[in-house]
Amino acid sequence: MDFSEYQKLSRETAIYPNLGGNLAYPTLGLCGESGEVAEKIKKMYRDDNGLLTENRRTELKKELGDVLWYVSNVAVEAGLSLDDIAFENIQKLHKRKEENKLHGSGDNR
Repeated sequence: MDFSEYQKLSRETAIYPNLGGNLAYPTLGLCGESGEVAEKIKKMYRDDNGLLTENRRTELKKELGDVLWYVSNVAVEAGLSLDDIAFENIQKLHKRKEENKLHGSGDNR
């Protein structure tokens, strides 16, 4: 499956207020699901001495899937393509690598 197909299929399961004109809803959902990913990792350190067990890996995969769904729907609401986002992001990162600027901070390195 590629990003375009995922974006189309994820939209078929999007049910929320003002669909097609509500950037806030999927953005807030993305924040919540990202927090759930962080919780899984936190509990990995708290309960499993930092080891990623198979059970926790399975749960992490589910949460990352939810993050992907919300990223996809934020993009749709903003009129953006995941394919374009992924392409431009990897180009940006390769440019930073070539310029030895992967480290540090700031959006426009």
